[in-house]
Amino acid sequence: MAARRTALASSRLFVPLAVAMLVLLPIATVLYLAASPSEGIWRHLLSTVLPRYVQNTLILMIGVAFFSTVIGTSTAWLIAMYRFPLRKFLEWALFLPLAIPAYVGAYALVDFLEYAGPIQTGLRSIFGWNLADEYFFPEIRSRGGAVFALTAALYPYVYLIARAALKEQSGAMFEVSRALGKGPYARFFLVGWPLIRPAAVAASAIVMMETVSDFGVVEYFAVQTLTTGIFSEWLDAYNIGGAAQLATLVLLIMFVLVALEKFSRRKIEVFNSVRCTIPIRPVELKGRSAWIACTFCIFPFAAGFCLPGGVMLWHALRKPEHWFDPGLVRALANTIFTGSIAAAATVTAATVMVYGIRIANYRPIAGIMPATMLGYAVPGVVLAMGVMIPVAAFDHFVADAILEAFGFDPGLLITGSGLAIIIAYFVRFFAIAQNSVDAAMGRVGPSLPAAARSLGRSATGTLRAIYVPMMKGSLFTALALVFVDCVKELPATLLLRPFNFDTLATRVYEQASLENIGEAAPPAILVALVGCLGVALIIRIDRQKGSISKSQSSQDPEKRYEATI
Repeated sequence: MAARRTALASSRLFVPLAVAMLVLLPIATVLYLAASPSEGIWRHLLSTVLPRYVQNTLILMIGVAFFSTVIGTSTAWLIAMYRFPLRKFLEWALFLPLAIPAYVGAYALVDFLEYAGPIQTGLRSIFGWNLADEYFFPEIRSRGGAVFALTAALYPYVYLIARAALKEQSGAMFEVSRALGKGPYARFFLVGWPLIRPAAVAASAIVMMETVSDFGVVEYFAVQTLTTGIFSEWLDAYNIGGAAQLATLVLLIMFVLVALEKFSRRKIEVFNSVRCTIPIRPVELKGRSAWIACTFCIFPFAAGFCLPGGVMLWHALRKPEHWFDPGLVRALANTIFTGSIAAAATVTAATVMVYGIRIANYRPIAGIMPATMLGYAVPGVVLAMGVMIPVAAFDHFVADAILEAFGFDPGLLITGSGLAIIIAYFVRFFAIAQNSVDAAMGRVGPSLPAAARSLGRSATGTLRAIYVPMMKGSLFTALALVFVDCVKELPATLLLRPFNFDTLATRVYEQASLENIGEAAPPAILVALVGCLGVALIIRIDRQKGSISKSQSSQDPEKRYEATI
């Protein structure tokens, strides 16, 4: 009997262990290649391109994090604390730049502000200028332009998290500071900022991670970073060891960012008294102050959503024949194929893994779950390298075995069919599915599964009969969010796609790189529409949380305390 229980427990832990190994294999591959390159190139990198790569990467990280934090926290503060024109609309509109990939925003920004764009053309016609030497206009394809484009795309991370942190605070503290005669700036710096600083730091760390992992913006703006260096070393110089060593620097930066975020919050604890919690009552702004606040919130929304969306929509409508291009249809089919399979596989594996860990009730194995979160912190270009090497080796082994056994060459079954892209998506976005599934499974009370097991249901039967029906909404949300991220992913898809295999993201990149913005517009619009689905889900979840907190705050304090306990 004991041997049977041991075998059963081992079978339940097999899937969690297999998933963890699959997620960690690409990272281990990169570290192995970096530790044992075919030729030592550190000295060459240090004397040539590495200082420039590191300098540009750090400047972009710091610049984008600073401006995103300023814009995100400021807009969250204004939305939470004041009433002004368009506030209700802007509260949700400030999320929308998340729907536009940063590389699409970069293409639109250049098209709008370049020499032949409408802004400079209009200036020349108004003032009678004929040549570029007759007036000054900032260079768009530069580090400053990259900072602007990335900030416009990434500030919603800070806004989202800072706004949630403010909504969780009691309005009593702000009422007291107002009663003590503190002005709006003093209330922000003395009360508001200390409360939301942990959230803002965590959000800025996410922004820096996204900045480090970006490829589309920096490559289009000709800014050489560690990410573009990995592409150059791997694809141009054919130096896999050098690319792996650059990838280890990126992994090190990611590790430092995560560690700094944890370290910054080590001694910060903020508690709300359940009996004294009152909602924040926004103060009504009037006159010039109201319109200044409205304009300040409109600008990031316009730069991050209206500008890229409007430019791409104008190009897409100007030449509607591009919508019927066979290449666009193939790219759309490939995107749906890879994204849907990756989303289904990721959510299914996350459900089985989380459930297996829960029913195994074996404490050491619980450490697997944090380990599987590492894939999301790994940039797509690094992940692609870690996936390509072992998958290609396995692909060649299978092809050689089939050729030897049956006498025909099946070709590369994984790397030649797009399955390598699906594996990369699986590893990259597994953390999203795991978080959603774990949270949903935690909301299922233990009594129902226990009753099902007592009535003779197996562990698998309990999962199908109890957990899945009660988690249906969360599972659908996880599927949609993973699918949206798969559609937007660019660097991993570029490196792992087979010959003549395009997705919407790679088609946007290829056409924009050739300065064919008209042909890049339709796939960019489709990617943005899919991104809007993800933003709509985020807004829906946020509204549900808001309605729950409002219903709890309207309860009698004693009942609210009992509900919290």
